[in-house]
This record gives sequence, structure tokens and C-alpha cells, in this order.
Amino acid sequence: MSQISRDALKDWKVLLVDDEPDSLEVASRVLKHYGATLYTATNGLEALDVLRTITPTLIISDISMPEMDGWGLIAHVKNDRRTMDIPCIALTAHAMVGDRERAIASGFHNHLTKPLTPATFMRDLMNLLVNIPHLEVMWVTA
Repeated sequence: MSQISRDALKDWKVLLVDDEPDSLEVASRVLKHYGATLYTATNGLEALDVLRTITPTLIISDISMPEMDGWGLIAHVKNDRRTMDIPCIALTAHAMVGDRERAIASGFHNHLTKPLTPATFMRDLMNLLVNIPHLEVMWVTA
């Protein structure tokens, strides 16, 4: 079984958007552990403010949030020429039949389901990222 390189996300800017402190904490720790420079927001409006100052390599966003949810955020991201090509992963407790398809149809590249666990989050994320052709991900440690 392949191991994920500690440098898997080196030089990546990741925007993580989630209003749940526990999910934000778990994902933040894991992403930083693998080398990402992390930016966070607790709703879509805050995320749009962050996007005015940086262009991330990846956006991971919750769906259900106050003020502006993930559906509103993805609509803004995909309708802006500056951000439209940034890969976006939905992070959601919505795990019913059709939820993944709805996320993809809305502009997300794929989705991960909550609750997040440190043991599986990065592996699950990497399994999604390797299917995005222009991203370079490092699976195996040297």
C-alpha cells in the first residue's frame, strides 16, 4: 500500500471553508501536516474575501453553512474567470444517493463526506485529487 509523502501538498495554497470547528480543526491539522499553506473561512462570504487576496491551488468547502453556503460559493467561484479553474472539493455530511452527483453538477470536482477522521482524511482526499489531471500530487514517500 502506498504511503502519502509528507510533501504531498508542498507549495499548495488550500482554502478550507467550514463552519464546524471540529471539521475545520481536523482538516487544518492534516493539510498542514502534508505541507499545505492553509487559508480558512467559516462561510462562503468569508471565502470570497480570501479569494480576493490569494489564488489557491485547491478549495475544500462545506455545503451547509450560514450567510453563504457551499452552493453559493461554488457558483461564484465557477463564474469568475480568475477562479473558475481552481479544483473544488465539497466537504459535507450529505451522503445520500445523488448528493455526489449534485455536487459535481454544481461545479465541484468531487466530494468527501463527514465526519472527518485524521486517519482517513488525507488518503480519501488524495484518491480524489489524483483524478484531476493538471494537479501534481505526490503519493509515495522517497
